[in-house]
Amino acid sequence: MSNSPSSSTQRPAQILVIDDEPDLRTLYELTLLREGYRVEAAGSVSEAWQHLEAGRFDAVITDMRLPDGQGMEIIHRIQKDQRSERCVVMTAYGSAENAVEALKAGAFDYLTKPVDLKQFRAVVASAVQARTAPQPVAKPAQAAPSSAGNAAGEAAPVTSGTGIAALDRLVGESEPMRLVKSRIAKVARGMAPVLVRGESGTGKELVARAVHACSQRSEGPFVAVNCGAIPENLLEAEFFGAKKGSYTGSSQDRDGYFQAARGGTLFLDEIGDLPLAMQSKLLRAIQERSVRSIGSTQEDAVDVRIVSATHKDLHAEVQAGRFRQDLFYRLNVIEIAVPALRDRREDLPALCNALLSRIAQDGGLPVPHLSDELLRRLAQHPLNGNVRELENLLHRAVALNDGDELHLDLMGGFTAAAEAAASSAPAPLSPLGGDAAAAPAPPLAAPVATSTRPAPPPLPSDLQAYLDQQEREILVRALHESGFNRTAAAARLGMSLRQIRYRIARLGITTPNGDDGASSSHADD
Repeated sequence: MSNSPSSSTQRPAQILVIDDEPDLRTLYELTLLREGYRVEAAGSVSEAWQHLEAGRFDAVITDMRLPDGQGMEIIHRIQKDQRSERCVVMTAYGSAENAVEALKAGAFDYLTKPVDLKQFRAVVASAVQARTAPQPVAKPAQAAPSSAGNAAGEAAPVTSGTGIAALDRLVGESEPMRLVKSRIAKVARGMAPVLVRGESGTGKELVARAVHACSQRSEGPFVAVNCGAIPENLLEAEFFGAKKGSYTGSSQDRDGYFQAARGGTLFLDEIGDLPLAMQSKLLRAIQERSVRSIGSTQEDAVDVRIVSATHKDLHAEVQAGRFRQDLFYRLNVIEIAVPALRDRREDLPALCNALLSRIAQDGGLPVPHLSDELLRRLAQHPLNGNVRELENLLHRAVALNDGDELHLDLMGGFTAAAEAAASSAPAPLSPLGGDAAAAPAPPLAAPVATSTRPAPPPLPSDLQAYLDQQEREILVRALHESGFNRTAAAARLGMSLRQIRYRIARLGITTPNGDDGASSSHADD
């Protein structure tokens, strides 16, 4: 007998199976009885409710199409009555929209008919484990659902110590961040795929790790994959594995990401960068819960939860034909939008303190003092690269610091002219603070007819850092004025496309089309 979720010290888990086909119902019953569960069965919606009204169950497994109604009715009523049963739905092959609808309605998981019994046992065991797992520590108030998200009177999610630690790594107590933490704690309880959306540098992987840590799969592996960093000809082998001798240089069997993430979470970062051919293979793997390694004739069942992330507008990508609509709906069952730093500037002090503590600890240095003046100037900085750019600025400040207190002129040239331009406009949200043509000119364009010549600016204490910042500001301006078309920006600056890509990557400039200029997979024309 395989591992049963019940032990001699616990009552057997109780399962309700609902299916109108007697042979299948008997098959499911016998399978679960062999696993040590107590099983009751029903052939219709009305019969199912007779069982549910008579007692409580750990899990409910229901077919979608029943003689007197739909399995969705059972899910909706369980949610409405705030019952504790985990629901697993069984949908016909190809009915992806039914599975997505059920997951959005609150189902724990789904199975595709004809049901693979090995997968059936794994999904039921996962549902029972989620239902009966001990609930250790309640999440502090900042991660509890807001009153708006809990209007139905639903019980607040309860999170383990590991989950609390992961949520604490999402620094900030602003309203947008409280909503993100609340949503994480809520969606982590099920198996529904999650799409994390946000600009580059906002911390999408931290959100994905928090979803994993708050779930009942937290003891399993968390496998993170950057979809844009894998050469196209290696994608299938990396995702699904390969058998020995299946391609040149394949000297032994190797697992793919799906196999490595068994029992845990597979995080697909920058999912929008996957080519269309791989998107169709990924869709099948997600729907069938099985993968076939290159060179193999058999499919391998895999038990993973999919969390994906992107900085792209996938709706627009679908409209443009660059992303499959069916894959989008399969991945975007639950969405978590991570706010840009400009939308939560009140979190800047806490973020700076947390980042400085980590930077100082990594370098074995004392934590430098964070002055009010430095915070004020940082608040005026556009910070279009979000937390990643903030961390970069603080790294540079600590590296160039020669005392206990950080100074802005050591941070790579947030120049007096730029600061004056920033302070003249309320809360600038872009490097140019709005209209480029109206931006204050650099010092060379200052009026020449003056009675007293202004004193020259002090010499920089780090010439390379100063020059890098000047180059960065020029590149950001050229990119912004060309609509982030790198080809046009390069032509305007008298450079080749290769040269501007190199500089964008070297200087860590983030663009709407990608994290840096190192990848040539994005449109440049």
